[in-house]
Order: sequence, then C-alpha cells, then structure tokens
Amino acid sequence: MEKEKNNIVCLPADVTGNGVACPKRWLVAMVKLFHEKKTAERLSNMGIETYLPVQRQIRQWSDRKKEIDQVLTPMMLFVHVDSQEQKEVLMLSSVSRYMVLRNEHAPAVVPDIQMERFMFLLDHSEEAVNIGETLQAGDLVRVVKGPLKGLEGEFVSVNGKTKIAVRIDLLGTASVDISADSVEKI
Repeated sequence: MEKEKNNIVCLPADVTGNGVACPKRWLVAMVKLFHEKKTAERLSNMGIETYLPVQRQIRQWSDRKKEIDQVLTPMMLFVHVDSQEQKEVLMLSSVSRYMVLRNEHAPAVVPDIQMERFMFLLDHSEEAVNIGETLQAGDLVRVVKGPLKGLEGEFVSVNGKTKIAVRIDLLGTASVDISADSVEKI
C-alpha cells in the first residue's frame, strides 16, 4: 500500500524491513514558552535538524540598551525529520505536540520551498522581519538588488509601506520592507 505525502510516494517497509522510507519533511513542533532555544539545542545534539527563526533586536530598558536575539515564532520550532525522528522529538518534555491543521489528524507539513524562502529572508534581510496574518495575493516578484537579491515572493503594500512577503501557509506571511525599485515582476 502506498501513501502519498506532498506529492512524494512513500512505500511502507515490509516485514523484512525492506522498502522505501519517507524522506525528511519540515514540521512545526509546539514547545513550552521560553524553551525554544534550549529545545533546539537539545534536538541538534540528538542529531535532529532544527530551525529556530531569531533576529537581533535592540531592547530599551530605563537604564540601558541591550541587543538580544528575539524568537520570531514563540512556542514553535521547525524540525526536519523522518518518521523515526518525528517520534524522538516528542520524547522531550518541552515539546507538547506537532502543529495540526483543523480537521486533520496528522502533523502539518511545511513545503521545502516555503522553508527555504523563509530561511533566506531571515538570513539576508537587513530590515526587521515581521510574521503576520496571511496577506491578500499580490504580484509575484523577484528581488533584483540588495542583500535579498534572488528572493522570490509577493510584493504587497501594508499601511502605506511596500514589502516583500514570503508565505508560510501554516503561520501566515513573513514580510520585510523593500522599495519598489529593488524588485521585478515575475
């Protein structure tokens, strides 16, 4: 019996252990508040690929300013796992479950291309990245200059500011300010 996962056909192993294993896929693990960094570190030490989106921010206190790493998706950690590793992640006490779509029973899978674009946006953006509700579809664009050159996404206008947005169907949209002369329509 074949199972199809994100257009990839996975064959179950037979009683001898032969068969094609399902490839790794990106899932969203739900973790305890303020345990995101420690959980990512523990999973990495176990050999499990993780991605915790963080960005540097300057925080102002009454007596000082301090630069900190701010977690962009509180209580969420992206894990790139196969079916065995998927079970190992849940063994950590700081992980409660996987994100599941409404009326579904299996963990929701983030497509590889969405994760690649999201990671590229965070790694190369000089502006603060915002995660928000899903935006209305706009023109598909490619960045032609600056540190985000090559990134494809949607060109949108929010509160009078132009932005490039990268969709993450499960979470909404990551966006960053960009000028219109830095992009070309695809």
